[in-house]
Amino acid sequence: MEKYIDIIKNSYVGYWNYLKNEILFQNHWDNYFYGLIIISLLVWGLEIVFPWRKKQSIFRKDFWLDTFYMFFNFFLLNLIILIALSNTAAQFFNDVLGSIGLSINSFQLFDVDNLPKWLGLFVFFIVSDFVQWNTHRLLHRVPFLWNFHKVHHSVKEMGFAAHLRYHWMEPVVYKSLLYIPIAIIGNYDAKDVAIVYFFTITIGHLNHANLGWDYGFLKYIFNNPKMHIWHHAKALPKHVRFGVNYGLTLSIWDYLFKTNYIPHNGKDIELGFSGDETFPKDFIKQELYPVFSEDKNSD
Repeated sequence: MEKYIDIIKNSYVGYWNYLKNEILFQNHWDNYFYGLIIISLLVWGLEIVFPWRKKQSIFRKDFWLDTFYMFFNFFLLNLIILIALSNTAAQFFNDVLGSIGLSINSFQLFDVDNLPKWLGLFVFFIVSDFVQWNTHRLLHRVPFLWNFHKVHHSVKEMGFAAHLRYHWMEPVVYKSLLYIPIAIIGNYDAKDVAIVYFFTITIGHLNHANLGWDYGFLKYIFNNPKMHIWHHAKALPKHVRFGVNYGLTLSIWDYLFKTNYIPHNGKDIELGFSGDETFPKDFIKQELYPVFSEDKNSD
């Protein structure tokens, strides 16, 4: 038990020092804090110059709430719980394997260091995106998880910052399901995968932006605003119960597994979910909603 307490303490101290350095000493290219700000400003600028919904305000509905979510979920959530929880869970998992004479390296398929760097990053990107696509489907199909995911789908006007509007439980689910697949394909250096994270953040921001783009033939590979708007549609098609267009960065999974749906230009469709009229409007109540809502078992 003392070992786990030390891990939790060291996780808090380590991440706090990391966050301070990211904010105060922005002297390296893989700075996530300023990288997020730069990407956000660039995509917001594109929204302003090329708005798809021209009547939508630059400071759209819930703009500031979503901006708070963006920084809370990307940085403060790690400080409050996620890093300590992830490190402790990883150690516990390794201890369980160790008790039966195994380690996570026992399942490692290959050493990423033996691959060309570009190929290692490509494998990391493909595996993580596919796992996250499946996890996203679970968030819609499992009633308990859907209650958390409703926070993201409570967005009523789409904009770049809506990308990171989600309940704190979501990254717990994503990271838990992603841990083993990533672990068995090698140990990736945080600096190396920064370029993958910056790319996925950019695509995610664009998916939620007030932009009418689909990237031409690349729409069959990359998720895009014209596709993702239908994922947030309040009215689902009759042949679909749980949702459509689950892709995070890549759209190819939806086309391969027939969960794609773009019936027409979705510029002005209503966003949300059934019953969202009574969904909380402020951060605290949205975070508490899955615990205190009366429809915890609804779908």
